[in-house]
Amino acid sequence: MATEKSENQKKITPLSFIGSIIAAWFGVQSKANRERDFEHGKFHHFVIGGIIFAVLFILLVVGIVKVVMHYAGA
Repeated sequence: MATEKSENQKKITPLSFIGSIIAAWFGVQSKANRERDFEHGKFHHFVIGGIIFAVLFILLVVGIVKVVMHYAGA
């Protein structure tokens, strides 16, 4: 029972997956979470998630720049 409970606590949920991608992107991933990701996560999920996050981040920055430039009259 104890090992089953510890296995369930280490499984990656969608929320922890997103949190891991964001934390790793900014370089603040904890050692425990990084080990959990390497042990229980799938590499291609993190690669695809990282690419999606990078594209969304770039689009956000471009959108902010466009709004600022619009209001600056440029």
